[in-house]
Amino acid sequence: MNRLTAVAFLLCASFSIAHAAERWETLPATPQITMASKSAYLDVNGAKIFYRVIGHGSPVVLLHGGLANSDYWGNQVNVLAPHHTVILLDSRGHGRSGRDAQAYGYDLMADDVVAVLDHLKIHKADVVGWSDGGILGLDLAMRHPDRVGKIFAFAANSKTSGVIQGVEKNPTFAAYIDRAGQEYKKLSKTPDKFDEFVEQISHMWASQPGWSDADLKTIKTPVLIVDGDHDEAINREHTEYLAATIPGAGLAILPNASHFAFMQAPADFNAIMLNFLGQK
Repeated sequence: MNRLTAVAFLLCASFSIAHAAERWETLPATPQITMASKSAYLDVNGAKIFYRVIGHGSPVVLLHGGLANSDYWGNQVNVLAPHHTVILLDSRGHGRSGRDAQAYGYDLMADDVVAVLDHLKIHKADVVGWSDGGILGLDLAMRHPDRVGKIFAFAANSKTSGVIQGVEKNPTFAAYIDRAGQEYKKLSKTPDKFDEFVEQISHMWASQPGWSDADLKTIKTPVLIVDGDHDEAINREHTEYLAATIPGAGLAILPNASHFAFMQAPADFNAIMLNFLGQK
């Protein structure tokens, strides 16, 4: 390699390093849940809801984000199951679960969670929720306070104004939407109905949630508000607002991570989650 070629090579290498994707710009592969589980479908509020139960100990419900499915929690199941009974749901219309013609609402989806807990004869459980799942955790804390313990709400919002406009155009988020569509085709009993499903749930996203300060101040259960410092979907100001408004809530911001921090930085995410939940 002559001197000129060597200089050119070093310049190209430096350019590549400078433009390599940051961790928060990546979308790691969807984790696989390999631990033995009990799985079933339950008829709930007009829909067949798929759920799994893994592990032993105090119960923790894992609630995934919009368009996703419970497989996304693979990195968290591995650390929770040795100390907790982990309940995973595919929210109505998502993943393996069915849906009906009812209008989507966070209250309806939260009631689905309560119905699964009733079926499993679990009176109270902690909740770890991501995005829509975090919203469901907060809904449960307000409407079913006797059924939940601690709420770990990652990348949640309490008002539609908390969502960053045009998030669907962000490259990482757009890649997620595309992946979710492909996973839907593989998992759903209506594999050709993804667009109809998105249309139906989009009506909810356009107007919900819409909780007031007074609503949030009714929450009495321990809450930890968590997000990545590069969340593509949720305004940082809104995340800080949630922590400041919910009585006694904590706030944790994961560095160099986005709306998908639980996959991008699972060790960091899990350390905060386990510290909050404790090993009971």
